[in-house]
Order: sequence, then C-alpha cells, then structure tokens
Amino acid sequence: MSEYTVERLSDDVMTALEDKKAVNVMQMNVQGRCAFADRFIIASGRSGRQLDAMAQGVAEAAHSLGLPVKVEGREAMEWLLVDLGDVIVHLFLPEIRDNFQLESLWARPQEEAVEEVTAAE
Repeated sequence: MSEYTVERLSDDVMTALEDKKAVNVMQMNVQGRCAFADRFIIASGRSGRQLDAMAQGVAEAAHSLGLPVKVEGREAMEWLLVDLGDVIVHLFLPEIRDNFQLESLWARPQEEAVEEVTAAE
C-alpha cells in the first residue's frame, strides 16, 4: 500500500481518468470553501458505460492507496459521484454537466466577510 496524500490521490485519479479516455477533465481546490472535501475532480464521458468504467478506474486508484470508495448515481448513469473522502469525483454525461455547471458554482470567489460597524455612542 502506498502513502496517501490528497495530491497523490488526485494525481492517481487524474491518471485513471486519462486511461479511461475521460474528456474535459478538471481539478478544483475547494479547501476552505467546502466542508466535506478538499478537491473536486470533474470529468465527462460519452456514455453511461464509459462513466461506469471511469468510476471503476477511480475506485481502483483509491483502493491501491487503501482508501474506501462510495459510488452514487449508478441508477441513472448520467452523473456518478465517487466519494473518496478528501477528494470527490464527479463524472458526467456532457449535457448533464452543462446543466449543473459545477465549475461555475465552485469557481466563484469566496464571499468576503462583512464586518459589523457599530456607531460610537
């Protein structure tokens, strides 16, 4: 079993997706903006069958590091979410990815905290 780091896991997932011919693959650092993960990896596949193969490749990469894997969305086979703990992998059919636009949602800059100003009495 290899040593686990978020960077190593992300690299291994990216390689697995490349091996399965994923398209439009991107990685987003959501640390500090997301309470349940540090990274999102988003990719598209041409068919439900390809999405399933991509999810299997991602699972194998995580298992090689000794990590548990949970895959959701296999019923519809249009958006699979592969939960690897610190890294969440979103696998979409292109039209579903266009509808949800996760990249836009999570790419927004954090809202800056507004300081309360109290009037001097």
